[in-house]
Amino acid sequence: MGVVQIVALVKPFRTGAVLAALDSIEVLGGTVREAMGYGRQKNRLHRYLGSEYNASFLPKIELTLFVREQDVAAAVKAIVGQARTGRMGDGKIVITPCLDEFISW
Repeated sequence: MGVVQIVALVKPFRTGAVLAALDSIEVLGGTVREAMGYGRQKNRLHRYLGSEYNASFLPKIELTLFVREQDVAAAVKAIVGQARTGRMGDGKIVITPCLDEFISW
């Protein structure tokens, strides 16, 4: 059984719910980082106190998780189930197989 890396970009206010949903899955390791990103919503003009500003990059949270191959489907289902709001910019998930067994020291 191999190990898979899952990178999920989610909206900051959904991070707690996503992490809580992942409690039922055996996550071998992971990190949580603040990130800035854009997708289809790029170059939107926003208003704040009467002035317009360009929000090219929006705040996101990057979750990098390592799970066993048999837990990938459950992990993706947990992430999507809690991160999806139905609006543009909900996030992305990238799944990458690891070449060797996960080693921690």
